Amino acid sequence: MIQNDTYSEFTAIVLSPALPGDALLQAFVLLPKEASEKLPRRGRTSVTGHINGVAFQATLEPDGQLSHWLGLSEQLLNAAGADIGSVANFDIKAVEQEPEPELPADLQQALAASAEASAVWHDTTTIARLDWIHWITSAKQAKTRAKRVSDACNMLAEGKRRVCCFDPSGFYSKAFSAPKAADY
Repeated sequence: MIQNDTYSEFTAIVLSPALPGDALLQAFVLLPKEASEKLPRRGRTSVTGHINGVAFQATLEPDGQLSHWLGLSEQLLNAAGADIGSVANFDIKAVEQEPEPELPADLQQALAASAEASAVWHDTTTIARLDWIHWITSAKQAKTRAKRVSDACNMLAEGKRRVCCFDPSGFYSKAFSAPKAADY
């Protein structure tokens, strides 16, 4: 896919999450399906773009409906002159190469303890590593997350380069969704 094929312009209402959960998530927008459909994947996807002319780079999250949502920091909102409930202008395009995802400490520690798993991990693609991390971090309970870290290392040590049975879009498993918007 040529990167320019992923370019979209759209307007969206800046929403506030109904439930405070992540101190870094001050606001978000839901991408129009047409913009999402141009992106290279339905799972986590990194983009560059502008909100009201202010540049940003971010990772879009899957919304479980074969589209994406974008978290907006307070700093970006202020720079763009956007407020909760206002309509903002966006343009986005997929990055040419997905940036290397940040390795969670528990997974990093587990990989350090298994030379076989670590070797396969470093031999996979960035997208595959992004999916492994997304699968692990999407666990809702600490016990489930710990099991996924262990299972990931076992699968990697066996030579499995992709996490099996994981729908990074959340569409089939309903594992992901956009935050619920607060009433304003």
